[in-house]
Amino acid sequence: MTQLPASIDATQTMLGDVGYVAGRDLSTVVFLALKLGRPLFLEGEAGVGKTEIAKALAASLDRRLIRLQCYEGLDASSAVYEWNFAAQMVAIRTAEAQGGAERAALTRELFSEDYLISRPLLEAMRPQEGGAPILLIDELDRTDEPFEAFLLEALSDFAVTIPELGTITAPEPPIVILTSNRTREVHDALKRRCLYHWVDYPSFEREMEIVTARAPEAAETLSREVVAFVQKLRGEDLFKKPGVAETIDWAKCLVALDAVELSPAVIADTLGAILKYQDDIQKLQGSEAKRLLDAAKAEL
Repeated sequence: MTQLPASIDATQTMLGDVGYVAGRDLSTVVFLALKLGRPLFLEGEAGVGKTEIAKALAASLDRRLIRLQCYEGLDASSAVYEWNFAAQMVAIRTAEAQGGAERAALTRELFSEDYLISRPLLEAMRPQEGGAPILLIDELDRTDEPFEAFLLEALSDFAVTIPELGTITAPEPPIVILTSNRTREVHDALKRRCLYHWVDYPSFEREMEIVTARAPEAAETLSREVVAFVQKLRGEDLFKKPGVAETIDWAKCLVALDAVELSPAVIADTLGAILKYQDDIQKLQGSEAKRLLDAAKAEL
């Protein structure tokens, strides 16, 4: 188990060692979350690297990553635990075939750990080899308010209650990362439990560092053109602006095509790597891509 970083600089270096290029502002809030044992709430546009922070922490600290992917309709039973109904039915039928068992004893057996299926929140509360795990609660804004209320209680005490077994408390609180794409506002009460950071689109220099780290096979000239073009593209009126993840994907696609520089033809052929809606792609057809490319190259 790797020790927690002792400073902001050490945090920044630790993340960089596993390929995550973090600015000092982000490194500061990550360091404080680790130091104080507080959940970290990361908000920002999709594709700017919020989820990757949890993965980078798990890799750099050599901790297990437990991910709860949120969705509409997610409830406590899906996030915490459920009983293995099929196995319980088999046990009941077996007991009946063997002449029956004492009802109270059978009930205790059926609702024991042997028939319990742990979901991410419960799994994160259990002892782990190598220290407390990284608990990633991803895209929290996809859930509804009742689940937020439940999560608020769970993160307050780092404990969950199973009526048949009692309360299970984490021997060591997990390192909690919550993310939101801000498709709706998350309740203030939950945010107050956390340290908060808005993850914005990076500057040109920062995005160049990221592309160099994540797509090192791309030549520097090509990488600079890719980043400059994407930065210009984000200033356009698009339904979904490309994130850093799309920049990295595009650079890798261009390398796979043996492209050495951007051209309107190359851009037209590979727009699907950075734009995910047909309306946005249509806006870049014809002379529009050339206009943005010329503007991007003029600033290099």
